[in-house]
Amino acid sequence: MSDFVSGRPGEAWRRGLSGILDYAAESNRRAIWILLAFALIAFLPGYSKVPPIDRDEARFAQATKQMVASGEYVDIRFQNEVRYQKPVGIYWLQAAALKIADAVTTRDMQTRIYVYRIPSLIGAVGAVIATFWIALAFANRRVAILAAVMMASSILLGVEARLAKTDAMLLLTVLLCIGVLAHTYLEPPAEREKSAGLIWPIVFWAALAAGVLLKGPLILLFIGLPVVTLAIIDRSAGWLTRLRPLIGLPIFLLLVLPWFIAIIGRSGGTFLSDSVGRDLLAKVVSGQESHGAPPGYYVVLFFITFWPASILAGMATPWVWREKWETPVKFLLAWLVPAWIVFELVITKLPHYVLPLYPAIAILLAMAIDQQALSRQKWMEYGTFWWFAIPVLFFVGSLVLLLRYEGYPGWPAWPFLGAAMVFGFRAWWLYFVDGPERSMLRAAVTSVLLAIAVYWSVLPSLAMLFPSVAIAQAVRTAECSDPKVAAAGYREPSLVFLAGTDTLLTGAAGAADFLQDHKCRFAVIESSLDRTFARRAEAIGLRYTKVSQFKGYNLGSGGRITLTIYKSLGNL
Repeated sequence: MSDFVSGRPGEAWRRGLSGILDYAAESNRRAIWILLAFALIAFLPGYSKVPPIDRDEARFAQATKQMVASGEYVDIRFQNEVRYQKPVGIYWLQAAALKIADAVTTRDMQTRIYVYRIPSLIGAVGAVIATFWIALAFANRRVAILAAVMMASSILLGVEARLAKTDAMLLLTVLLCIGVLAHTYLEPPAEREKSAGLIWPIVFWAALAAGVLLKGPLILLFIGLPVVTLAIIDRSAGWLTRLRPLIGLPIFLLLVLPWFIAIIGRSGGTFLSDSVGRDLLAKVVSGQESHGAPPGYYVVLFFITFWPASILAGMATPWVWREKWETPVKFLLAWLVPAWIVFELVITKLPHYVLPLYPAIAILLAMAIDQQALSRQKWMEYGTFWWFAIPVLFFVGSLVLLLRYEGYPGWPAWPFLGAAMVFGFRAWWLYFVDGPERSMLRAAVTSVLLAIAVYWSVLPSLAMLFPSVAIAQAVRTAECSDPKVAAAGYREPSLVFLAGTDTLLTGAAGAADFLQDHKCRFAVIESSLDRTFARRAEAIGLRYTKVSQFKGYNLGSGGRITLTIYKSLGNL
């Protein structure tokens, strides 16, 4: 840390982004500290301000909340329903975060969604550092830093870092495994006799076990396909013996089997049928939950989800093709191409499925930049205009929101959107003068500034996107003790998470029955069910009053919604 008080960092700052890159590239420790700071700046804004997002995040958080409340750490439930689509790993990590948060503060942390996001934040930051570590196996430190910056500034990883789900932590486990494979595969023959230790094999098998506990056998696809591909190309897989499978497999089984045995014994086979049959295999043959898409979906989406680095992908492709048989590029393509093809063929498609493949692309792009091998085709280079166009579109969108939605305070986002347009303009306009490395760094700063504007200011200000927050606040401000909620026509898990595990998701008649004989009960009725609710209330002699009405947008179902909250006054 003495370098940070020696005056040299100040010189680096005065030289701009490339000076900071030069300074970071002088040592691994310095690079890691700077990447850590950059990743936190990229991921923390809005981390605690954005409410629970329906549906997956809220389901994971609610199941974890019930796990901690019940002390049941084997079975996974959402209210009274079993939740066996995914293994237990992420729930344990979120439960640990909740336990620690409860221990260090006197505040009630049960419904604070940012606590449940801690594992995702750790996974995303760890993935940035792991990308740096993996790239060191292929190239110099400058390339490794640039690849890690591409990951930290990518839109998709920024989203996953702020969601209490499995994908950021799965990415970290995949990268730990890939990193060990890369360093093992590329290890010079003269060094192989010296590397007889057990540290890297233990890291590999432990990370593989963690990945299975997070998302089942999916990690085996990301790790197995590169190994099989390289074995076919090289006609040899002898290097795998350095992973010590005779020692590693028992470690893997020791970590994985206890919970799987316990849950299979508890569920009587329901876990296997739900997780493998209804979740994994169903996604292969059908578009589960309306998420089907044709092949080519991920190629198109890549240019959005990996922005801003995706702008350079087309320019790097000719170099990658020329170098495809060189050992570093061959390894990266074996990591990237087979799994990408599999995901394009699978019917169910979601943007985050290919996230563990993005670091391979980042490293290839950084290597191409370092070797000054990007294509000089003008029509490709003009694509850098999108580094400027995207922040302009966000600024226009912010103005539209200001004009259309009363109460939206657009001004807190404007300084960051303005700065993003400046950096984006310089990234595009000076690309032909300063080259792709400096422009990519400016584009990365552009992306981070947009993230600050969107997650810290814009999203938290759009109350219409979060009906459950409005409902929970209305119930909490009611002057009664132990309020209970029933909802008809609105079944989002975020309501259960915020209003309480005993929230009743029912029909209009059931909501009216719920209000009987209790003056601290509330019914949330979707507008199309108002008449049914009123008829049932009249039939049972229910007295009730309207508390408030909410008009907004349901992110879970994707449509406008009007909800009315009624409070019981007892029976006639």
